Amino acid sequence: MAFVTIDIKKLKSNYNYLDTLFEKNGIEWSIVSKMLSGNKLFLTELLKFDIKQICDSRVSNLREIKEINPKIETVYIKPPAKRSIPKIVKYADISMNTEFQTIKLLSKEAKKQNKTHKIIIMIELGELREGVLGEHLIAFYESVFKLENIQVVGIGTNLSCLYGVLPNHDKLIQLSLYEQLIEAKFDKQIPYVSGGSSVTIPLIFQNLLPKGINHFRVGETLFLGTDVYNNTKFEKMHSDVFSLNTEIIELIEKPLIPHGEMGTNVEGESFEFNESDIGETSYRAIIDLGLLDVEIDHIELVDRSLKVAGASSDMIVIDLDENKKKYKVGDLIEFELDYMGILRIMNSKYIEKKVKNASTT
Repeated sequence: MAFVTIDIKKLKSNYNYLDTLFEKNGIEWSIVSKMLSGNKLFLTELLKFDIKQICDSRVSNLREIKEINPKIETVYIKPPAKRSIPKIVKYADISMNTEFQTIKLLSKEAKKQNKTHKIIIMIELGELREGVLGEHLIAFYESVFKLENIQVVGIGTNLSCLYGVLPNHDKLIQLSLYEQLIEAKFDKQIPYVSGGSSVTIPLIFQNLLPKGINHFRVGETLFLGTDVYNNTKFEKMHSDVFSLNTEIIELIEKPLIPHGEMGTNVEGESFEFNESDIGETSYRAIIDLGLLDVEIDHIELVDRSLKVAGASSDMIVIDLDENKKKYKVGDLIEFELDYMGILRIMNSKYIEKKVKNASTT
């Protein structure tokens, strides 16, 4: 069997580190929980922390969160699909928006549900993902402010996710100035200037974060201890909150070179082999994990003496060379996971999810 484990003690340590950092700098923050893929076991442990606000990009995950803790404030962090609006109004206290027609539908649905739905309007700052263009901003806000059952609580932006445009000081000053312009023009208070994410955290340490940026949305750094801006790890954070263990289901000494007429594998790849390896052998272990569950480019063997020989839909082959560590059938092979590796493995219904060092409260 294969299973992924989350270490709650290490996750809590990461949470406390970030919470202290943000509080010291007058920043509110929201946890982005989409890495957990709505897993009830993991979410239940996460929500035992002193969390005030949580974000997700799947309304079904927000529903799960509300069922665990109805009082926590939830944020839907991508422009809503029209067909999802009734559920978004029901399970998301706040949503991030860029389309006026969609906000009109949110207004209508919020009135129907006897609610005031809060929104953060996302601004385009160069990443070319979601966001209203700056030249349309005044007219956009003017129209939104007229809608019933809608409360504008923020202005925000997304950077680095699509093309890797970094949230530097100038970009975030621009966002902060947009907020000041809207407040002055319409005599309205915009509580959140949501320009922060995992990639923005290093700007705090460099004293490059504009004072107007007062709201962060953080997932990757919380779960992986990643300094996304510099593609490194934060020294005081844990990078091994998640671990993946897979069981050896076959271990046999086999030739290094396949034999037979060669075509392509399940991914359409063709292979060439070194003729000097003809006649050579190595121990090869098959583990109960495959491309259906994870991409091999996003997992790394903890035992660096091993290497991945190849993968198919349901099985991965590990080259043990001479098997000096005497692995045997039934032993576990452990992997580290990066951000995309965790996303894929958490979305596999075939991989068991386990909690380590669960909290007692």
